[in-house]
Amino acid sequence: MFLLLAAALAVAGLLLLAAARLHLPLGRLPGDFVYRGKHATIYIPWVTMLLLSALLTLLVRLLRR
Repeated sequence: MFLLLAAALAVAGLLLLAAARLHLPLGRLPGDFVYRGKHATIYIPWVTMLLLSALLTLLVRLLRR
């Protein structure tokens, strides 16, 4: 189980790297929250998480049929 989880995380990381090279705006969509303070930066990608959740839900539902 641990190896499957590690493989899934590695694939997710590779997909994010590929998205960055293709200049997809994942993580920089309107609605994503970024606060840059004096000593820290807080980053909460709300819209990106919602979009990825919806896409993964559709993919799982299609694969279960």
